[in-house]
Amino acid sequence: MSERMGKLDRAIALIHLLSETAEGLTLEEMASALGVNRRTVERLRNVIALHFDLDELPDGRSKRFRINESLRRVYSRPTAEEIAALQAEVEARQRESAPQAQTLAALMHKVRGSLDHRERTRLDPDLAALARLQRARVIAGPEVVADPEVLAAVQTAIIVGLGIEFDYLAEGASEAKWRRVVPYGLVHGPITYLVGKMPKSDRDPVFYRLDRMTNARPTNEPYEVPDDWDLDAWLAQSFGIWREDDHDIVLRVLPSAVQKAKAWRFHPAQQVEEDGQDLIVRFRSGGLREIAEHLFTWGGDVRIEGPEELRKVMQERVALAWASV
Repeated sequence: MSERMGKLDRAIALIHLLSETAEGLTLEEMASALGVNRRTVERLRNVIALHFDLDELPDGRSKRFRINESLRRVYSRPTAEEIAALQAEVEARQRESAPQAQTLAALMHKVRGSLDHRERTRLDPDLAALARLQRARVIAGPEVVADPEVLAAVQTAIIVGLGIEFDYLAEGASEAKWRRVVPYGLVHGPITYLVGKMPKSDRDPVFYRLDRMTNARPTNEPYEVPDDWDLDAWLAQSFGIWREDDHDIVLRVLPSAVQKAKAWRFHPAQQVEEDGQDLIVRFRSGGLREIAEHLFTWGGDVRIEGPEELRKVMQERVALAWASV
């Protein structure tokens, strides 16, 4: 065994010794168990103390040391960075009035509640610093409020394998109409959508906005989502939310934006290739209007190579933009 591996082996052995003792070990007992001198054990103890809660127990003129918890707890205990990241996400979803905000907040309370007094005392200073100066960005978009009880009803239907029925107020409609669908998925974002499919129908699933759903409740009739259903693959057929026939999209990125585009994801299944100083981006997707509107943000640095249908949609959006100036 190499010298480096020997040091690692001794450190791991001492961790187990300190976690398995109830009364603790003195430095002399550690040294004897490992077959090393006291100075070596002191260095190992100092390193272990950086990563574990090491108790010091007085024993006359000596001290005993132990790891006062199981090793599983040490490795599963959340860090200040992890709790702060979750807290930032909770606060962002609360500012958006997202229906999952209540669920995330409950998780946050459970995570923090699982910490004992000593863990909270050790983490609180770091957590306070991160929480004060860390945020999850809330982007511009529709401000909608969905009932958390609607989300809970949909999630219950998914868990137990039932359909979901609700009253739905479609865009532009004057009154809500009853719907019954099989829940094929939930998509969270500025707006939360249910992906629902009509029972015993060959039609593709469609989106339902949770903020437009009321009186949601699981049905009594069980439904099964096919084992080969792939929510990610289905979502990738669209650039955004609009569902329509997909097309082979080809975009040409001009040299002024190549570096930016190399670090940009237009689509999960995109293929990128260099063409001289330009960059060609290819993917297959529907949602031509959403693609066209996204291309506005590139300020002319991305040109449409195909299809012709996308060019026509882009021309329409440009005409509408000019009309509003």
